[in-house]
Amino acid sequence: MFNVPSPELQVDFALLMKQIRESLLQDALNKTVRKLDIPDLDRDLANYVPTECLSILAAQGLRAELLFPVPIVLRANPRLLGYYRLLYGYSQKEFYTARTGVGPFKSMEERGRITVRNENGIDGLCAALCGSGQSLLLGLGTLKLSTRVLDELTLLTLGPQLRGGANVKRGAVGIRVVFNIIQNIVASAVSGTTDARIEVLNAAGRKVIIAFAADPDIIIQVQMGTEYRKVIAIEVKAGIDFSNIHNRLGEAEKSHQKARLAGYTECWTVVNVEPFNLEMARQESPTTNRFYRISDLLKPESPEYQDFRDRIISLTGITV
Repeated sequence: MFNVPSPELQVDFALLMKQIRESLLQDALNKTVRKLDIPDLDRDLANYVPTECLSILAAQGLRAELLFPVPIVLRANPRLLGYYRLLYGYSQKEFYTARTGVGPFKSMEERGRITVRNENGIDGLCAALCGSGQSLLLGLGTLKLSTRVLDELTLLTLGPQLRGGANVKRGAVGIRVVFNIIQNIVASAVSGTTDARIEVLNAAGRKVIIAFAADPDIIIQVQMGTEYRKVIAIEVKAGIDFSNIHNRLGEAEKSHQKARLAGYTECWTVVNVEPFNLEMARQESPTTNRFYRISDLLKPESPEYQDFRDRIISLTGITV
C-alpha cells in the first residue's frame, strides 16, 4: 500500500506565484522600467556597472538592469530590492542583517517603503550590490544568459523561502490548535480570555495563566501570593516532514532546558508526525517529561488526550 501525501503545498505556491511575479520578479522589473526615462536609466547603469559587464550583457541582447540594481530603479519600485536579493541567491535571513548592513532596508522589499535612512543609503547599497552582480556575471563565464536563466536563478532562491514561510505558518497553526485544546479542557473554570491568554480560577481560588510565549510556545503558571509558580512549558512542533523530526526535537530540547532553568517543573513536547518513535524522542529530548501527538489530542476518546487532560487539571488544581 502507498501513502503519498497531498500536494497541497504546491497548490498554495502556484496560487502565490502570480502575485509574486507581479510584485517581485522580472514582470515587476519590466513594468517598472517601462515607466522610466531610458536615457536616465542608462546613465545610472553607466555610473554603477563596470563597462566590461555592460559589454557582456549587450553582446547577449540583455539589458543590464536585469542583473544590476541602480538607484533610479529602486527609487521607482523599492520592492525590487527583493528581486536582486533572490537573483544573487541570498535568503532574507542572511541578507537583512547588521553584518551586511542591509537590515534597515528590509522595509523596501516587504512594504515598498523608503525611509529617510533608506533614501540616504540607496546609492551606496546599489554600488555594493553591483559588486555582487559583477561576481555573479563573471562567475557564470561562458554560460549563455537569457531572461529565462536569470528568472530561474531567482526561483531557486524563492523556493526555500516559500517553504520556510509555509513551515512557519503551519507551526503557528499547530500552536493555536494545542492552545484551543487546552482552552476547551479548562472552559468551565475560565475567568477571562484574550487571543493570546486564558485566565482560570482553580479550586483553591488561585489564578492560573495559560498563554502563548516566544520560547516555549505555551506556558501555564499558577499564582502563589504575589508571584507565579511556573508549572508547564509546552513546545509544539507542527511540521509534518518526518525526515526533519530530529531537528525539531533538538529545538524542543533547547527550549525545555531554558524552561527548566526558568523554573518550570513540567516540560511537554507536542509533535505532528506519523509514525512517531517515542524511544527515539526521549533520547533526542531527555528534558521532555511527556510527548504527545496533535492527532491524538484531537481525539477526546484517545488515551493520550485523556492523559493530557488529566495532567493539566491535576497540575493546575482546577475543577471541571
